[in-house]
Amino acid sequence: MIRTWVLQDDRQSLVLASCQDRLPEIVYWGARLSESDDPESVARAVKLDVTGGMLDVNPDMSICPEARQSFPGQPGLSLRLENGLPLLPRFRFLSADATTHRLELAFSDERAQLNYTAYLELDPETHIITSWAEIEAKQTAVFVDWLSAPVFPAPQFGNEILDFSGRWCGEFQMNRTQWSAGMRFRENRTGRTGHEHFPGVLLPCHGATNTQGEAYGFHYGWSGGHRMVAEELPDGRRQIQFGHALGSQASPKQHFATAPLYSTYSGQGLNGCAVAFQRHLRDRIVQYPKPDRMRPVHYNCWEAVYFNHNLPDLKDIANRAAALGAERFVLDDGWFGTRDNDTRALSDWVIDARKYPDGLAPLIRHVHGLGMTFGIWFEPEMINPDSDVYRNHPDWALGDVDQVLGRHQKVLNMARADVRAYLFDRISAILAENDIDYIKWDHNRVLPMPDADQAHGAYALIDQVRTAFPKVELESCASGGGRIDFGILARTHRVWLSDSNDALERLKIQHNAALFLPMVVTGSHVGPRHCHTSGRTIDMGFRAWVAAQRHMGFEMDPRELTEDETRILCNVTNWWKSNRSWMTTADILRLDSADPAVLAEQQIARDGARFVVFAGKAETSRQILPRPLRLAGLDPKAHYRVSLANRADVETLSRGQPLLKSDSFDASGQFLMSQGVTLPWRFPLTMCVLDGSRL
Repeated sequence: MIRTWVLQDDRQSLVLASCQDRLPEIVYWGARLSESDDPESVARAVKLDVTGGMLDVNPDMSICPEARQSFPGQPGLSLRLENGLPLLPRFRFLSADATTHRLELAFSDERAQLNYTAYLELDPETHIITSWAEIEAKQTAVFVDWLSAPVFPAPQFGNEILDFSGRWCGEFQMNRTQWSAGMRFRENRTGRTGHEHFPGVLLPCHGATNTQGEAYGFHYGWSGGHRMVAEELPDGRRQIQFGHALGSQASPKQHFATAPLYSTYSGQGLNGCAVAFQRHLRDRIVQYPKPDRMRPVHYNCWEAVYFNHNLPDLKDIANRAAALGAERFVLDDGWFGTRDNDTRALSDWVIDARKYPDGLAPLIRHVHGLGMTFGIWFEPEMINPDSDVYRNHPDWALGDVDQVLGRHQKVLNMARADVRAYLFDRISAILAENDIDYIKWDHNRVLPMPDADQAHGAYALIDQVRTAFPKVELESCASGGGRIDFGILARTHRVWLSDSNDALERLKIQHNAALFLPMVVTGSHVGPRHCHTSGRTIDMGFRAWVAAQRHMGFEMDPRELTEDETRILCNVTNWWKSNRSWMTTADILRLDSADPAVLAEQQIARDGARFVVFAGKAETSRQILPRPLRLAGLDPKAHYRVSLANRADVETLSRGQPLLKSDSFDASGQFLMSQGVTLPWRFPLTMCVLDGSRL
């Protein structure tokens, strides 16, 4: 007996089949099937042969592969009884609740008194499949060493696994690993999403590029430690598993659920996956207090003053930031306790009377008088041993007393209700007493061990703050990009992509992060002329245009700016403000550049009427002149007008006369996507910005 279920939209079909009431397999996932394709026939057509050296029947690569079935790869579930003995369930069909785009499948093992439920939801507009799994122990609690979100097959028609590693100031570095027999196993045991192991993977099929071919994408929406398994079985089948990191569950439970796994199929290359993730995050997950409000230009004072807060300087800086076009002023670390450096006072969330004898009100009034709103920095989940709170409550810290510190700090145990109550009391006191509309919520060290309860506790505190102060926006920062995932973004509104304000590093990080993140949530700031994290000196034009690719802001001391730098920054900021109304809902398409030195992207409006191309030159090209740059996502039959938005930046760099240096030009979408655009010659660390509009 075969039971089948189908989820599909106008792009893709997902077919599941259960034989003899066992857990179902995904027997087809790809381009939408014909209405004449019968699901049961599909299930029978993909049945595998058996030959010498194999079991008599191929064990199911189900949505939760079972060890009891002699499954030859990573099982989807690992349970232990409280006495330490393994528990090997045999699940059988219990019930199904199916609609056009949603599926809930329940299975049970009556002998072991266990239930397994899988949920799959397909969004027909964003083309994202959201899935998660739950285990219920009906009689006694069990240890959950591993539970995968519903397991998906990986395509047989590709050779590469694209996943992402990184470091502080170097996030979203793409790894290309060849499929081979065995396992690509990645586990993040830092207790937060991590710079090192972003919880996402892309699987291109043969011939896929950014703009063409088939590809599959996955993201695990969880802010704690996670595990990813990309495995090729000895028989050739491939599976993708995502779940919590091993050891995250320290105590037995009767109920456990994975985080959501977001998956998508694309027939338009990696960009098809990217646009699906961008739209789903922006349109379904992030919940803004004021959805119609334009994203304000940020100013953050961290790299201007660090811990050296004084009111006259901050007022002067605020004056200059407002004159540059800033619309929000964010007061960073150093305003509380006796916080003169990063060794002390973290968790003592009381305004420093030495620096602010009249509280924050005078600075806030000044900022508001300049037409800017006011934001503030917190790092609620951390504590310095040299703090009043630690001296009174050393037991509040997570982990051993003699653990290695990180940035001179420990982690507060967010699973404790008294810890969360203290933090909410202090945060709410600051917000209630001051007109603050924004929090930069930081997380500057890893956990001493994986702990799912820590992430759940952080979620609970953030949810409590948002409920009490619904008009306050939150930014997720964790030493920059250390906690970026769809789980934290269900509770926050912006991410700090990296602590690096080096425009060259940012260009690279932003390029890869666009495979998952839309412009509107991705903070990007114009840093100092001499970068504090890389030591590199970069021209203002390049710094400003790289920041203008995302949610723009400034994070330098504006007192250092020359007249020429001020003029350039104001011009770019005004350009960004005049275009943000459509850019905030635009799709970001990574372009297939024929020149490896050029990292290029195209942001195209949802209605296709506008686009902008950012072509950043990261290094010297091997050839003398620029190669044509093909655009993407245009209507082949429509005509477009293309112009160089920053013509003044490039007109003196060469002697030739390519059309864009002096004028705009009109061309069909077919021409722009086939021949491409001929760009002016330029130095490394410069940007060409093309404005395009449909005629």
